[in-house]
Amino acid sequence: MSNPWEEISLDDYEKHMNLDSVRQLQAMNSIMQKQFSAYPAETAMVLGIAGGNGLEHVSPDKFRRVYGVDINADYLHAVSERYPELSGILECLHTDLVNEAEKLPKTQLLIANLLIEYIGYGAFQKAVLQTAPQYVSCVIQINTDENQWVSESPYLQTFDKLDEVHHQMEEAALTAAMNETGYTLILQESCPLPNGKALVRLDYRKTEVIQWNMSKSKMIKNEKGS
Repeated sequence: MSNPWEEISLDDYEKHMNLDSVRQLQAMNSIMQKQFSAYPAETAMVLGIAGGNGLEHVSPDKFRRVYGVDINADYLHAVSERYPELSGILECLHTDLVNEAEKLPKTQLLIANLLIEYIGYGAFQKAVLQTAPQYVSCVIQINTDENQWVSESPYLQTFDKLDEVHHQMEEAALTAAMNETGYTLILQESCPLPNGKALVRLDYRKTEVIQWNMSKSKMIKNEKGS
């Protein structure tokens, strides 16, 4: 079964996100500028990169490699065409994150904006474990009306099939999932939107103590079983 995101045109998606009544494209661009500059990382990965909104904030002086990941090959083609100045730094990866997380390379910074809603906490945990970043920066959408999580717009019918893959997000549930994966919350910010919704940025840092304890516990268990 194909993923609904493979059937949504980039033009419709970006026009919807850019509407004055939605303004998520503008808000996300501002947030991504902060995400790219916040942490000491030379490699970054953007999950669900769509058309590459925010990539203009990638500094070639800071990053030696930035991975753009998406399930829609047309989106990735558009990204490559839009950012020729990032040639040699930007690498686009056509990947189904639910079924192909094991294909992802390692990275120091993992960015996942409005993406976890469409793959679920479990699949996101697998992506985090596979990429093993030092920092994870996420943006989730908080809805005042759970029955109307896509904002009203002339492009509303474009997103009809997304109900098949959409998961309602909660800050506490995401943080609990990240704690299980060995990451601690270090930043939480909310950006209100015109339609009563909000974008919530949640940043996490790998907790070395937790990782070390998990490894040690495994080692002790193996010794007892030998």
